Amino acid sequence: MDLGIKDKVVLVTGGARGLGRVDALRFAAEACCVAICDLDLKATQKVADEIEGQGGRAKAYCCDISEPEQVKQMVDDIQEAWKPVDILVNNAACLDNFSALEKMEDRLWLRDIKVNLTGTYYVTKACYEKMREQNWGRIITMASVAGVMGGFGQASYAATKSGVLGFMKSIALEGGRKNITANSIVAGVVKTEGYDLINTKMRERIEKRTVLRRPAEPEEVADAILFFAAECASYITGSEIYITGGINLFTF
Repeated sequence: MDLGIKDKVVLVTGGARGLGRVDALRFAAEACCVAICDLDLKATQKVADEIEGQGGRAKAYCCDISEPEQVKQMVDDIQEAWKPVDILVNNAACLDNFSALEKMEDRLWLRDIKVNLTGTYYVTKACYEKMREQNWGRIITMASVAGVMGGFGQASYAATKSGVLGFMKSIALEGGRKNITANSIVAGVVKTEGYDLINTKMRERIEKRTVLRRPAEPEEVADAILFFAAECASYITGSEIYITGGINLFTF
């Protein structure tokens, strides 16, 4: 199926590994020009090399999305290399602050807000201007079931993911007249490198709580991201796709 996005310029944040890497590979397979950014340039370049080794087009960027000047420079460099960003995948986020409120460190709360929420704002704003000028754009942001239901020991993460859901709806309202859509993926547990670090007992508890009794494969999430970017989804904006395996349903 032709998704109608051939030669589009895609920016994937947090693309060095995990879901971001799979997103980048998926878009490259659709003949897009894929810009990948992460803090780890070596790992990011490895993904870009993997894409180019398969005949695709990719560039790696080292960028801290919580620093607006770095974001602006990256977006300018992408435009100079190819053309303005057409499709933005806001994937980068911190997910390592597992503390009950009374034990949470203020610095980690502030870091999570700065990266997960404000960083998403910086990257979106930097790409949005050119999307308006070209009268076309697709913005897809990774949210989380924690942003809808909350998460024990995840106050900072849940707050930021709830925030990006509202942010995307606002951008959908503002961007609609310029043919810019903004949508979110509400993800449950995804089988990335981080999931493998969770101890066996905890993984068993998580999977038992999930109706489908397993985590999502990254490819299952990436397919939904591609759908939001595709021409067949051009009338969908301000929406969410829940990819949770039913973890958000009442189970017992």
